[in-house]
Amino acid sequence: MTRVSQGEGGESSGRDRLFIEMAIAAHDRDPTRKKTLVCLMDGEAALWKAQQEWLPGAVCILDLFHVLERLWSVAHVFHREGSREAEAFVTRHLRMLLEGKVGYVIGRFKRLRDAHAVRGPRRAAVTAAIGYYENNRAHMRYDAYLAAGYPIGSGVAEGACRHVVKDRMEQTGMRWTLEGAQALLHLRAVYLNGQWNAFLDHHIETEQSSQYGRFAA
Repeated sequence: MTRVSQGEGGESSGRDRLFIEMAIAAHDRDPTRKKTLVCLMDGEAALWKAQQEWLPGAVCILDLFHVLERLWSVAHVFHREGSREAEAFVTRHLRMLLEGKVGYVIGRFKRLRDAHAVRGPRRAAVTAAIGYYENNRAHMRYDAYLAAGYPIGSGVAEGACRHVVKDRMEQTGMRWTLEGAQALLHLRAVYLNGQWNAFLDHHIETEQSSQYGRFAA
């Protein structure tokens, strides 16, 4: 799984470089392409375009976190922030989205907007959510994703970043070179994946072969 967000500035060269690196990594890990590649992104059109170019076989999923952001913005148009009514509104419509009823939610938002004759920024908020869902509808088949066991939110990726990287490398007084940081992260990934003993055996065997050749029994 890879999780991507559009950064500030959105320079195309940096974006393309990122996707090229991910495409290379995906090929190295699965050269025969037998595994399912999941691309979890935030809905920026340029990201979907880059994915189609560099990772064309990926299952593309709109990060549920961004879907929820729009859903809360609509809830607060019709209900007071922090109210039980707003929470119930989000819960009800989130359940619909998770059941694959994206079109129903879009239609309901349109009806609510027009029936309540909302104007100004409130109308803009509802219209923006509708447009966001319509533009990304092809990547919001959450019922199918959940049935297949795919992640639909970035929490797993962000949690891994915190556990694998931050907890180890941002301790007091630590400073890293790029090469040193990458080397340590490789070792940490091996350890956390329960492959440390196998790695040590492979390392010893490789070193012995390098030093003593065929006599390294």
